[in-house]
Amino acid sequence: MAVPYAKSPEDCNFDSSREQFERIVGLLQTQESLRMSADAVEQLLVDEGRELQRRLLQEHLLLRGAAEARLRLVEDADGVSHDEVRALDRQLCSMFGGVTVWRLAYQSPGTRCLCPLESTLNLPRGLHSYGLRRLVAMHAAKESFDEAIHDVQDRTGVRIHKRQAEEIAQASAIDFERFYVRGPVDPNTVSPTAVIVLNFDGKGIIMREEDLRELTRKKAAKARRKLKKRRAKGEKPNRKRMAEVATVYAVEPFVRDAEDVMREFRPVKDVSKRRPKPTHKRVWASVEREAEDVIDEAFEHAKKLDPNLERPWVVVVDGNNDQIELIRAAIRRHQVPVTILCDVIHVLEYLWKASYCFYSDGSEEAEAWVTERLRALLTGKDPSQVAAGMRRSATNRQLSNKERKAVDDCARYLIRKRKMLDYASALRHGYPISTGVVEGACRHLVSRRMDVSGAPWSLKGAEAVVKLRALWMSGDFEAYWRFHLAQENERNHRRRYLQGVVPDPLPALAEPQRKLRRVK
Repeated sequence: MAVPYAKSPEDCNFDSSREQFERIVGLLQTQESLRMSADAVEQLLVDEGRELQRRLLQEHLLLRGAAEARLRLVEDADGVSHDEVRALDRQLCSMFGGVTVWRLAYQSPGTRCLCPLESTLNLPRGLHSYGLRRLVAMHAAKESFDEAIHDVQDRTGVRIHKRQAEEIAQASAIDFERFYVRGPVDPNTVSPTAVIVLNFDGKGIIMREEDLRELTRKKAAKARRKLKKRRAKGEKPNRKRMAEVATVYAVEPFVRDAEDVMREFRPVKDVSKRRPKPTHKRVWASVEREAEDVIDEAFEHAKKLDPNLERPWVVVVDGNNDQIELIRAAIRRHQVPVTILCDVIHVLEYLWKASYCFYSDGSEEAEAWVTERLRALLTGKDPSQVAAGMRRSATNRQLSNKERKAVDDCARYLIRKRKMLDYASALRHGYPISTGVVEGACRHLVSRRMDVSGAPWSLKGAEAVVKLRALWMSGDFEAYWRFHLAQENERNHRRRYLQGVVPDPLPALAEPQRKLRRVK
């Protein structure tokens, strides 16, 4: 229903809102409501209260439009004067329902009209209000779009289509990189004794074929399945695009020895030593950008925590050679002294697989074999000697190449990564030796959200959701949203005016007169 333009503030008495309030009071006083259950009364108040809030918002917007003063001169960014003025209305879908916004539009032939009141209200370019967009973005970060649509409608009564929700999510994440580049990080809040820790990992996301990386897309196009019902052994679906996941945080040193670490792998853990909690943690991922760019961004963020390089830096990796090369290249570019360590859990997996070449799966002998070699690595024994010992054992037992494959794989891994397996020194300095934080980030940031739907993702949709989820997990969503609203005002309004200055369309408000009361 069209809402007429209010010519003066005196015409805006909030009569419609008062009428709705009286209606609610009347409904609560009826004989029917006296026999309602408490939850039915709650739902009644939700439904009728939402309409009351919509009317309040509508009448407030009418008051703002009626109070708008006609300006003498309005110039756009090119210095063109907009002389023609008329009142125009536009629709806005708010958290309470649809409302109409009236404002003065300043026009000039061949140019877009300027509406200063829109800048004051910071109205979006689209239909949906920022309050509604914020709600959609929050839910889209935590659950599937179908669930987000349902939950938003349940809370607001507003029905949003799936494509609209996807577009809102993409538009809401547009300032992600800019927020962290400009976002203030006070290094004085970081403990001077803390360790700066960086973790990186990759996680595949099922993508539409046109959004796969070029090499994967070519493989997918050439792939011919041998079987109709399922894939044959060795066949790959070629449907995933890797998202590079990064974490940066500061943590107090946690000094331990080999036996402390060994106890952590037991069913009942020793809780006498409390592990310090990470601080200033940031978690994020990108499926659109290259891994090199994400790693560079992580180093830049770590520099904000330790700009003078006064603290030790540690990078813990899972042993991926390509990723290690990218990290080493970043170290050279940023000229930062960094200790690179291989995740002890990945080393442990190699040891377990090798143990099954000598002993049966799940046997106490296999466990003792793994424990002995893990203790050797943790106490500082040369990984090359550990590798040579297990190879000699395989040779002495006359195992065939096939039978000893896991032993040789483990030995090669230990030899190639021996410079990154100095666990004894890391434990003495209190450095972390596992990638638990980034592993958790891969699970919570990517898998739990991106694997919810069986449908493949578009590149822009996946990137937006990963960013929104990263903001939520890092505890930065509210700060980001304030920054995003300021950027939206700049993009949609301020940059369209001469020198970025929007003329104030509202007259100065008179100070309310204070009423004196007699005190006896």
